[in-house]
Amino acid sequence: QVQLVESGGGLVQPGGSLRLSCAASENIGSFNVMGWYRQGPGKQRELVGSIFSAGSRVYADSVKGRFTISKDSAKNTINLQMSGLKPDDTAVYYCKTERWSPTRRTYWGQGTQVTVSS
Repeated sequence: QVQLVESGGGLVQPGGSLRLSCAASENIGSFNVMGWYRQGPGKQRELVGSIFSAGSRVYADSVKGRFTISKDSAKNTINLQMSGLKPDDTAVYYCKTERWSPTRRTYWGQGTQVTVSS
């Protein structure tokens, strides 16, 4: 069973920055895609952004230009650098990964709280 552990959440003022990390218990090179999702108060869980094994990235329109996903293969970690934070970014942020072969399997972390408030 793959374990994903998020860290780096906290309270930040509007306009501030925060960096989340997701550490995997296995070699992240074995995953087809890794990504970040978030669930705000009273909202559905939504995609923030993903990074694929070949290195391509996709982002939600709401975070483009403000958030960046990166990989650290040596540490089996992906990071989410967030800047220009807004109160609407307040949410629990979850790390997710998938393997597509031989069968599709999805793994989630436990989540980390990000609160943007003055």
